[in-house]
Amino acid sequence: MSRDDAYAEFQDGSQLLASGNPHAAALPLERARDLEPSKASIREALARAYYATARYDRAADEFAAAVELDPVNDYAHFGLGRALARTGDVVGARRHLHLATAMAPHNPDYTAALAELDAAS
Repeated sequence: MSRDDAYAEFQDGSQLLASGNPHAAALPLERARDLEPSKASIREALARAYYATARYDRAADEFAAAVELDPVNDYAHFGLGRALARTGDVVGARRHLHLATAMAPHNPDYTAALAELDAAS
């Protein structure tokens, strides 16, 4: 398989995810990740599919990989914070939600997630 195959799998998975089929999206996105493990966009999309299917540990792993590959990706920090909160890691969740909010302070989803976490703990 080639880079073109990874891109095709990524496109297929992204379309399935956008159409509200995260379970179906995970398979092509996993294949894309296996072909191109250093692509943050693939890791982020797969993390979103895992999160939407309540596989929070896997989502956290993939969002963490996306953050490692692209440390200024505010959405990856946001997703990692949300996934960590779901796994019970409040300290890690707060750290990444603060980072996402600092990177994009006017994003209402980021500020709401941080406020929700603060209210719950």
